[in-house]
Amino acid sequence: MTSTRERQRAAARARLERQMSERAAAARKRRQVQTGIGAGVAVLLVAAGAVWAVAKFAGGDDKPAATANGATCAWTEVPPEERSPQVVDAGLPPTTDLPNNGTQVMKVDTNLGALNVKINLAKAPCIAANFRNLASKNILNDSRCHRAFPGMLQCGDPSAKGTGWRETDGTGGPSYRFEDENLPTNDKPAYPRGVVAMANSGPGTNGSQFFFISQDTELNGPNYAVIGTVDEDGLKILDEVDKEGNDAAGGDGTGHPKKDVTIKSITMEPVQD
Repeated sequence: MTSTRERQRAAARARLERQMSERAAAARKRRQVQTGIGAGVAVLLVAAGAVWAVAKFAGGDDKPAATANGATCAWTEVPPEERSPQVVDAGLPPTTDLPNNGTQVMKVDTNLGALNVKINLAKAPCIAANFRNLASKNILNDSRCHRAFPGMLQCGDPSAKGTGWRETDGTGGPSYRFEDENLPTNDKPAYPRGVVAMANSGPGTNGSQFFFISQDTELNGPNYAVIGTVDEDGLKILDEVDKEGNDAAGGDGTGHPKKDVTIKSITMEPVQD
């Protein structure tokens, strides 16, 4: 028989997927309106996302291009006058000649241990370039993973630091955005256990926030760019966090994780063939 806890988790996931689908539809409608308004206003509108959206930031429109010398990525910088206090000036990653072969491990060192994420550079060269930039500037050091729901832990807000929680947690990010890549295709589930993906508020709105998946889920995929997969030791940590649950602060089955997870640092290991 299905336990009460399992039914509650399934119901919470269903509610979240429905809400995320509704948000995605709303984002598509906003983008249609923004097309006729102009790029500057569009960036401003996207940058004002709600605290409990899966992510908060807008990005560029150009797809990464593979060349003989590597990948080319487009980064859209948010003008200083349009940045909220939670946005961190991270400069811009390199644009051309980016590694697009082999793999690279992103080591997320936390207070609970390391979560090692393997990135396929042929599929996600711009995502890797983004995190190389953030890691080199210690943008996410000492930030707390600010959001959880059954089977998911969201991290990557550089402003979510210190003790206690704030309404602004979940609204922070770098001073640029970038386009989606490596979206799931026909895989079922779209986001299986072990996947790590970018959080967003619609297509092309990637920044620094991302989430770990510890239970198979569809979300409202395929709307979230896949970074890579976390190792088994990392999954054990995620299982511990998931078991503790969240404080329900989101009012929709989501909340802050009861077991604190603080990112001490992120390191991008050397590229492997």
